[in-house]
Amino acid sequence: MDHGTSHQIDTGLDREEKPYIDHVTSYQIDTGLTDAIQTGIGRLNGIPIAIGVMDFQFMGGSMGSVVGEKMTRLIEYAIKESLPLITVCASGGARMQEGSFSLMQMGKIASALNIYQRKKKLFYISILTSPTTGGVTASFGMLPNIIIAEPKAYIAFAGRRVIEQTLNLTIEDEDFQTAEYLFHHGLFDQIVPRSILKGVLRDILKLYKFH
Repeated sequence: MDHGTSHQIDTGLDREEKPYIDHVTSYQIDTGLTDAIQTGIGRLNGIPIAIGVMDFQFMGGSMGSVVGEKMTRLIEYAIKESLPLITVCASGGARMQEGSFSLMQMGKIASALNIYQRKKKLFYISILTSPTTGGVTASFGMLPNIIIAEPKAYIAFAGRRVIEQTLNLTIEDEDFQTAEYLFHHGLFDQIVPRSILKGVLRDILKLYKFH
């Protein structure tokens, strides 16, 4: 994939025009998922955790009301049970088919995370996979205590073309939205290959006194 160009995201807009609810139903049938995120609790090497995993196959991992509600409820449960929180992000951003309702999820999730982190002093890790863009980057993807990115992941708020047209300039760096470039400029804490990710997460949680 050429990270120097705008990333191609399937949000369902290229399909034939039909009501939004029909788009959602179509993706539910195709993927077997209810929406673009799955949430739950489990154990990582014996350490209890709350986890949310996004799936890019469901409308480009876009964040709508369901994703926002499931994330918020996951955070609230983690607060109640004093669990560390891990999210795995893969998203084209806010789900524009839902208009302002999709954008409201950013504030709702951020508010819940504020209680989780600042008031309850709990611990949150986000894992950014390729791509992580738009409203997810601008909200819970970038609000953890520790940010981990996968190698060569495409991570951005807006695409190259949008930035260049908005600012009326040409961006010289071809890789300016790759994990390596952004890590070099201080945006992440670690770049971790998926093959060793479990062990790294275990060590981080143990370092922060979770057993």
